[in-house]
Amino acid sequence: MAQTPLRVGLLGYGIAGRVFHAPLVAATPGLRLDAVVTRDPERRAQLAAEHPDARALDDPDQLWQAADTLDLVVVATPNRQHVPMARAALAAGLPVVVDKPLAPTAAEGRALVAEAAAAGVPLTVFQNRRWDGDFRTVRRLVEAGELGRVARFESRFERWRPAIKPGWRESAAPGEAGGALFDLGAHLVDQAVQLFGPVQHVYAEVDRRRPGAEVDDDAFVALTHAGGVRSHLWMSAVTAQLGPRFRVLGDRAAYTSYGLDPQEAALRDGGRPGTPGWGEVDPDRYGRLGDDGDLRAVPTEAGRYQDFYTQLAAALRDGAPLPVDPADSVKVVELIELAHQAAAQGVTLPVP
Repeated sequence: MAQTPLRVGLLGYGIAGRVFHAPLVAATPGLRLDAVVTRDPERRAQLAAEHPDARALDDPDQLWQAADTLDLVVVATPNRQHVPMARAALAAGLPVVVDKPLAPTAAEGRALVAEAAAAGVPLTVFQNRRWDGDFRTVRRLVEAGELGRVARFESRFERWRPAIKPGWRESAAPGEAGGALFDLGAHLVDQAVQLFGPVQHVYAEVDRRRPGAEVDDDAFVALTHAGGVRSHLWMSAVTAQLGPRFRVLGDRAAYTSYGLDPQEAALRDGGRPGTPGWGEVDPDRYGRLGDDGDLRAVPTEAGRYQDFYTQLAAALRDGAPLPVDPADSVKVVELIELAHQAAAQGVTLPVP
């Protein structure tokens, strides 16, 4: 007999909620999108069209008052609300997913993780770029030893957005955690640490290039890992010609790939996991492995954002591991904070 789906409450129906979480929840066997908190009339109309069986609620209090009708809460709000909404979910005894970054500060993140542990309520973080197809390919090549001993890992998340868009991501207000380093760096730093482990030193260059910019829109971060690998990470809104998404240099071979994982674009266009070709790239976009005299195309692994919620459902039902340990995400925020400090001081800083 099929199990009753776990009922999911979603806080927020902006880009994170509408493009990522709602469709991924709806596509996951064993989960049901039950309620969504949004006041915006246009977003409520979108919700009714896209997920007609989900209830639209005006404010989070309505969600907490109905906590006994839910099994999971997803926080897809602006960054400043991540911690208070997650704490409210924990107080209601509801397992919670928080979109990245977990918190605007590492201190708040550590306190939140401790609170979840003390309450015995599951807490995880949507670090979805762990399931990018190109990152999965890099991980497979590194773990298989195809590159030999890796010396340098280069990773870019670059865009060409010379005009500033209004919104909290461009705000320097305390608690917003705006800017490229928090927005894009939360992915790149997490991927680097997942591949190469603990970091010993951090160097960074963090700039505001566009006239009128309140927050960083162009950043470079160099991480020195305990194992000796150096990760060089670029994130930018002012890159008119994009560099390779990944370039990984080893003593046996190198691997280079271009272009972003296709899943975000597919979700924006209404695509859903499970459809033919989901998460795949065309062969002409496969990365190249080898040296300049002997290169071969390596098929890119399919992207699998759906695995985050599949693993979460298994964790809640069967006690399997959570898809992301929230302590990992605290470490990411710690490294982002240290990168900001290193850039401000113009020095390389040790990781405490």
